[in-house]
Amino acid sequence: MPLPKGFVQVYTGDGKGKTTAVIGLAVRAIGAGLRVYLAQFLKQGDYSEIKALSQFKDRITIVQFGSGRFVLGKPSDSDRALAAKGLAAACQALTSGDYDVVILDEANVAASLGLISVAAILDLVRQKPRAVELVVSGRGAAPEIIAAADLVTEVKVIKHYYDAGVEARTGIEK
Repeated sequence: MPLPKGFVQVYTGDGKGKTTAVIGLAVRAIGAGLRVYLAQFLKQGDYSEIKALSQFKDRITIVQFGSGRFVLGKPSDSDRALAAKGLAAACQALTSGDYDVVILDEANVAASLGLISVAAILDLVRQKPRAVELVVSGRGAAPEIIAAADLVTEVKVIKHYYDAGVEARTGIEK
């Protein structure tokens, strides 16, 4: 059953858990019979959450638009091309009528790195059909994206074991 009205959600901040939150939202939506499109900007790889969600292929489409490496300094042409491809695919998914929830994981980071523009994300907000939930995650959400959202959650770090040298662990952080 489609949503009577979809909203725009933003998950941002420097704390751990933004992707985890949107994955949880995706699981909840799948459980309710909704169809989910998850575009992961900057990411590429066989993360544990991707393995788990692949069991629900009839309800969720997951596409990664990243090189699988950190983008430091000036992004490469291939980084920009992957992000542009992701943005075009997300726009198509958003307006296709095939999905009830469209998630743009790490799109805020992609915008802050100049891979996609804040204006392009705002265009998606404007194009969002009434019954589709649009979710944008990633640290550093632009003030314009925050203003355009209906719900904004800031994930704040208080303490993180990464600062003590603990690497990302399979099943917990990756």
